[in-house]
Amino acid sequence: MHHTIERIMGLPGKKKTPFFLIAGPCVLEDDQMGFEIAARICEITSRLDIPYIFKASYKKANRSRIDSFTGIGDLKAIGILGDIGKKYDVPVLTDIHNEKEAELAAPFVDVLQIPAFLCRQTELLMAAGKTGKAVNIKKGQFLSPGAMRFAIDKVRASGNKNIFVTERGTSFGYADLVVDFRGIPEMQGFGAPVVLDITHSLQRPNQDTGVSGGLPHLIGTMAKAGIAAGADGLFIETHPQPERAKSDGANMLRLDKLEELLSMLIRIRRAVQ
Repeated sequence: MHHTIERIMGLPGKKKTPFFLIAGPCVLEDDQMGFEIAARICEITSRLDIPYIFKASYKKANRSRIDSFTGIGDLKAIGILGDIGKKYDVPVLTDIHNEKEAELAAPFVDVLQIPAFLCRQTELLMAAGKTGKAVNIKKGQFLSPGAMRFAIDKVRASGNKNIFVTERGTSFGYADLVVDFRGIPEMQGFGAPVVLDITHSLQRPNQDTGVSGGLPHLIGTMAKAGIAAGADGLFIETHPQPERAKSDGANMLRLDKLEELLSMLIRIRRAVQ
Protein backbone atom coordinates (compact mmCIF):
# COMPACT_ATOMS: atom_id res chain seq x y z
CA MET A 1 0.00 0.00 0.00
CA HIS A 2 1.23 3.50 -0.83
CA HIS A 3 2.73 5.29 2.19
CA THR A 4 0.23 8.14 1.89
CA ILE A 5 -2.71 5.72 2.13
CA GLU A 6 -1.18 4.13 5.21
CA ARG A 7 -0.89 7.57 6.80
CA ILE A 8 -4.51 8.33 6.01
CA MET A 9 -5.80 5.04 7.37
CA GLY A 10 -4.32 5.89 10.78
CA LEU A 11 -6.39 9.06 11.17
CA PRO A 12 -9.64 8.13 12.94
CA GLY A 13 -9.49 9.17 16.59
CA LYS A 14 -6.05 10.75 16.21
CA LYS A 15 -4.85 14.31 15.74
CA LYS A 16 -5.17 15.46 12.17
CA THR A 17 -2.23 17.68 11.19
CA PRO A 18 -3.39 19.15 9.08
CA PHE A 19 -5.73 16.91 6.96
CA PHE A 20 -5.43 14.94 3.75
CA LEU A 21 -6.50 16.12 0.32
CA ILE A 22 -8.19 14.35 -2.59
CA ALA A 23 -8.05 16.69 -5.57
CA GLY A 24 -7.90 16.82 -9.34
CA PRO A 25 -10.16 17.30 -12.35
CA CYS A 26 -13.59 15.75 -12.62
CA VAL A 27 -12.55 13.63 -15.60
CA LEU A 28 -9.47 13.22 -17.79
CA GLU A 29 -10.11 15.42 -20.82
CA ASP A 30 -6.98 14.73 -22.88
CA ASP A 31 -3.51 13.17 -22.70
CA GLN A 32 -1.74 15.95 -20.76
CA MET A 33 -4.15 17.83 -18.51
CA GLY A 34 -4.02 15.28 -15.68
CA PHE A 35 -0.21 15.41 -15.55
CA GLU A 36 -0.21 19.21 -15.41
CA ILE A 37 -2.77 19.37 -12.62
CA ALA A 38 -1.10 16.58 -10.63
CA ALA A 39 2.31 18.27 -10.90
CA ARG A 40 0.96 21.55 -9.56
CA ILE A 41 -0.98 20.00 -6.67
CA CYS A 42 1.94 17.75 -5.71
CA GLU A 43 4.15 20.83 -5.53
CA ILE A 44 1.66 22.65 -3.29
CA THR A 45 0.88 19.74 -0.96
CA SER A 46 4.55 18.80 -0.60
CA ARG A 47 5.38 22.33 0.50
CA LEU A 48 2.44 22.41 2.94
CA ASP A 49 2.98 18.81 4.17
CA ILE A 50 -0.54 17.71 3.27
CA PRO A 51 -1.00 14.01 2.37
CA TYR A 52 -2.35 14.02 -1.18
CA ILE A 53 -4.35 11.67 -3.41
CA PHE A 54 -4.78 12.60 -7.08
CA LYS A 55 -8.31 12.03 -8.37
CA ALA A 56 -9.89 11.91 -11.79
CA SER A 57 -12.58 9.84 -13.41
CA TYR A 58 -11.43 7.76 -16.34
CA LYS A 59 -14.98 7.98 -17.62
CA LYS A 60 -18.25 9.60 -16.58
CA ALA A 61 -21.03 7.03 -16.47
CA ASN A 62 -23.65 9.25 -14.82
CA ARG A 63 -24.49 12.25 -17.03
CA SER A 64 -27.85 13.91 -17.48
CA ARG A 65 -27.65 14.32 -21.25
CA ILE A 66 -26.82 11.79 -23.96
CA ASP A 67 -24.49 14.30 -25.64
CA SER A 68 -22.42 15.02 -22.51
CA PHE A 69 -18.68 14.31 -22.55
CA THR A 70 -17.93 10.93 -20.98
CA GLY A 71 -14.19 10.46 -21.50
CA ILE A 72 -11.29 9.81 -23.84
CA GLY A 73 -11.62 6.01 -23.82
CA ASP A 74 -11.54 3.67 -20.84
CA LEU A 75 -8.27 1.82 -21.44
CA LYS A 76 -6.42 4.95 -22.53
CA ALA A 77 -7.61 6.98 -19.55
CA ILE A 78 -7.00 4.30 -16.93
CA GLY A 79 -3.47 3.87 -18.28
CA ILE A 80 -2.86 7.61 -17.94
CA LEU A 81 -3.99 7.48 -14.32
CA GLY A 82 -1.44 4.75 -13.64
CA ASP A 83 1.28 6.81 -15.33
CA ILE A 84 0.42 9.87 -13.24
CA GLY A 85 0.76 7.85 -10.06
CA LYS A 86 4.17 6.50 -11.10
CA LYS A 87 5.55 9.80 -12.37
CA TYR A 88 4.69 11.82 -9.27
CA ASP A 89 4.80 9.01 -6.68
CA VAL A 90 1.28 9.88 -5.60
CA PRO A 91 -1.68 7.61 -4.88
CA VAL A 92 -4.48 7.84 -7.44
CA LEU A 93 -8.25 7.57 -7.01
CA THR A 94 -10.90 6.91 -9.61
CA ASP A 95 -14.55 5.94 -9.46
CA ILE A 96 -16.04 2.67 -10.62
CA HIS A 97 -19.61 1.72 -11.48
CA ASN A 98 -19.76 -2.09 -11.61
CA GLU A 99 -17.81 -5.19 -10.63
CA LYS A 100 -15.98 -5.46 -13.97
CA GLU A 101 -14.71 -1.92 -13.61
CA ALA A 102 -13.28 -2.80 -10.19
CA GLU A 103 -11.13 -5.46 -11.88
CA LEU A 104 -10.18 -3.07 -14.70
CA ALA A 105 -9.16 -0.13 -12.53
CA ALA A 106 -7.50 -1.89 -9.58
CA PRO A 107 -4.13 -2.58 -11.25
CA PHE A 108 -3.69 1.11 -12.10
CA VAL A 109 -4.93 3.02 -9.04
CA ASP A 110 -4.67 3.00 -5.26
CA VAL A 111 -8.22 3.96 -4.27
CA LEU A 112 -11.50 2.79 -5.81
CA GLN A 113 -14.33 5.25 -5.28
CA ILE A 114 -17.96 4.21 -5.05
CA PRO A 115 -20.20 6.97 -6.44
CA ALA A 116 -22.89 8.33 -4.13
CA PHE A 117 -25.76 6.99 -6.24
CA LEU A 118 -24.25 3.47 -5.99
CA CYS A 119 -23.31 3.36 -2.31
CA ARG A 120 -25.88 0.66 -1.49
CA GLN A 121 -24.86 -1.72 -4.30
CA THR A 122 -23.71 -4.75 -2.34
CA GLU A 123 -21.90 -6.59 -5.15
CA LEU A 124 -20.08 -3.42 -6.23
CA LEU A 125 -18.92 -2.63 -2.70
CA MET A 126 -17.68 -6.16 -2.12
CA ALA A 127 -15.98 -6.35 -5.52
CA ALA A 128 -14.10 -3.14 -4.74
CA GLY A 129 -13.12 -4.49 -1.35
CA LYS A 130 -11.86 -7.79 -2.75
CA THR A 131 -9.31 -6.00 -4.95
CA GLY A 132 -7.38 -5.09 -1.81
CA LYS A 133 -7.30 -1.44 -2.80
CA ALA A 134 -8.48 1.29 -0.44
CA VAL A 135 -12.16 2.07 -0.98
CA ASN A 136 -13.76 5.50 -0.71
CA ILE A 137 -17.54 5.31 -0.36
CA LYS A 138 -19.44 8.49 -1.12
CA LYS A 139 -22.53 8.94 1.03
CA GLY A 140 -25.67 8.88 -1.06
CA GLN A 141 -27.58 12.13 -1.34
CA PHE A 142 -30.56 10.12 -0.09
CA LEU A 143 -28.92 8.57 3.00
CA SER A 144 -28.51 9.64 6.60
CA PRO A 145 -24.95 9.59 7.96
CA GLY A 146 -25.91 6.72 10.26
CA ALA A 147 -26.92 4.53 7.34
CA MET A 148 -23.34 4.58 6.02
CA ARG A 149 -22.31 2.02 8.61
CA PHE A 150 -23.96 -0.65 6.47
CA ALA A 151 -22.00 0.33 3.35
CA ILE A 152 -18.81 0.18 5.41
CA ASP A 153 -19.81 -3.24 6.75
CA LYS A 154 -20.20 -4.58 3.21
CA VAL A 155 -16.64 -3.64 2.26
CA ARG A 156 -15.29 -5.01 5.54
CA ALA A 157 -17.13 -8.27 4.85
CA SER A 158 -14.85 -8.68 1.82
CA GLY A 159 -11.86 -8.70 4.19
CA ASN A 160 -10.81 -5.13 3.38
CA LYS A 161 -10.49 -2.62 6.23
CA ASN A 162 -8.93 0.19 4.20
CA ILE A 163 -12.07 2.30 3.90
CA PHE A 164 -12.94 5.94 4.09
CA VAL A 165 -16.27 7.64 3.53
CA THR A 166 -17.15 10.95 1.91
CA GLU A 167 -19.91 13.40 2.74
CA ARG A 168 -21.15 15.20 -0.39
CA GLY A 169 -24.43 16.75 0.70
CA THR A 170 -28.00 15.58 1.04
CA SER A 171 -30.79 16.29 -1.44
CA PHE A 172 -32.81 19.33 -0.48
CA GLY A 173 -35.63 19.66 -2.95
CA TYR A 174 -34.99 18.94 -6.60
CA ALA A 175 -32.04 21.21 -7.33
CA ASP A 176 -30.08 21.79 -4.15
CA LEU A 177 -27.92 20.01 -1.58
CA VAL A 178 -27.20 20.72 2.08
CA VAL A 179 -24.44 19.40 4.35
CA ASP A 180 -25.28 18.33 7.89
CA PHE A 181 -21.94 18.71 9.67
CA ARG A 182 -23.18 16.51 12.52
CA GLY A 183 -22.59 13.64 10.12
CA ILE A 184 -18.80 14.03 10.21
CA PRO A 185 -18.29 12.90 13.83
CA GLU A 186 -21.14 10.40 13.50
CA MET A 187 -19.47 8.63 10.56
CA GLN A 188 -16.04 8.85 12.22
CA GLY A 189 -17.60 6.75 14.96
CA PHE A 190 -17.70 3.84 12.49
CA GLY A 191 -13.88 3.70 12.54
CA ALA A 192 -13.17 5.15 9.11
CA PRO A 193 -11.67 8.49 8.08
CA VAL A 194 -14.32 10.95 6.89
CA VAL A 195 -13.85 13.24 3.91
CA LEU A 196 -15.90 16.32 3.05
CA ASP A 197 -16.43 16.73 -0.68
CA ILE A 198 -16.40 20.51 -0.93
CA THR A 199 -17.16 21.04 -4.58
CA HIS A 200 -19.91 18.44 -5.07
CA SER A 201 -21.63 19.65 -1.90
CA LEU A 202 -22.02 22.97 -3.73
CA GLN A 203 -23.45 21.40 -6.86
CA ARG A 204 -26.90 22.43 -8.11
CA PRO A 205 -28.17 19.23 -9.77
CA ASN A 206 -31.18 18.65 -12.01
CA GLN A 207 -31.06 21.91 -13.92
CA ASP A 208 -33.43 22.35 -16.85
CA THR A 209 -30.45 22.59 -19.21
CA GLY A 210 -29.32 19.06 -18.30
CA VAL A 211 -26.03 20.49 -17.00
CA SER A 212 -25.46 20.78 -13.24
CA GLY A 213 -24.95 24.23 -11.78
CA GLY A 214 -22.91 25.17 -8.74
CA LEU A 215 -21.97 27.73 -6.11
CA PRO A 216 -18.17 27.97 -6.38
CA HIS A 217 -18.05 31.28 -4.50
CA LEU A 218 -18.92 29.26 -1.37
CA ILE A 219 -16.00 26.81 -1.65
CA GLY A 220 -14.01 28.68 1.01
CA THR A 221 -16.99 28.81 3.35
CA MET A 222 -17.72 25.11 3.00
CA ALA A 223 -14.05 24.14 3.40
CA LYS A 224 -13.61 26.23 6.55
CA ALA A 225 -16.72 24.73 8.08
CA GLY A 226 -15.56 21.19 7.27
CA ILE A 227 -12.14 21.68 8.81
CA ALA A 228 -13.63 23.29 11.91
CA ALA A 229 -16.04 20.33 12.21
CA GLY A 230 -13.10 17.90 12.24
CA ALA A 231 -13.15 16.32 8.77
CA ASP A 232 -10.16 14.02 8.26
CA GLY A 233 -9.85 14.94 4.60
CA LEU A 234 -11.15 17.25 1.91
CA PHE A 235 -12.21 16.40 -1.64
CA ILE A 236 -11.88 19.26 -4.13
CA GLU A 237 -12.30 19.17 -7.89
CA THR A 238 -10.02 21.71 -9.51
CA HIS A 239 -9.17 22.82 -13.03
CA PRO A 240 -6.98 25.55 -14.55
CA GLN A 241 -10.04 26.95 -16.35
CA PRO A 242 -13.29 25.68 -14.78
CA GLU A 243 -15.36 27.58 -17.32
CA ARG A 244 -13.87 25.35 -20.03
CA ALA A 245 -14.05 22.05 -18.10
CA LYS A 246 -15.97 19.29 -19.84
CA SER A 247 -17.67 18.10 -16.64
CA ASP A 248 -18.74 19.81 -13.39
CA GLY A 249 -17.03 23.10 -14.23
CA ALA A 250 -19.78 25.06 -12.48
CA ASN A 251 -18.69 23.91 -9.02
CA MET A 252 -14.91 23.53 -9.45
CA LEU A 253 -12.15 25.51 -7.77
CA ARG A 254 -9.78 27.36 -10.07
CA LEU A 255 -6.38 25.70 -9.70
CA ASP A 256 -4.52 28.94 -9.04
CA LYS A 257 -6.67 29.50 -5.92
CA LEU A 258 -5.90 26.14 -4.31
CA GLU A 259 -2.72 27.02 -2.40
CA GLU A 260 -4.21 30.08 -0.74
CA LEU A 261 -7.24 28.06 0.36
CA LEU A 262 -5.17 25.20 1.76
CA SER A 263 -2.87 27.56 3.66
CA MET A 264 -5.87 29.17 5.35
CA LEU A 265 -7.36 25.78 6.21
CA ILE A 266 -4.12 24.66 7.85
CA ARG A 267 -4.32 27.67 10.15
CA ILE A 268 -7.91 26.85 11.04
CA ARG A 269 -7.09 23.20 11.79
CA ARG A 270 -4.24 24.22 14.07
CA ALA A 271 -6.48 26.70 15.87
CA VAL A 272 -9.28 24.21 16.55
CA GLN A 273 -6.79 21.56 17.71
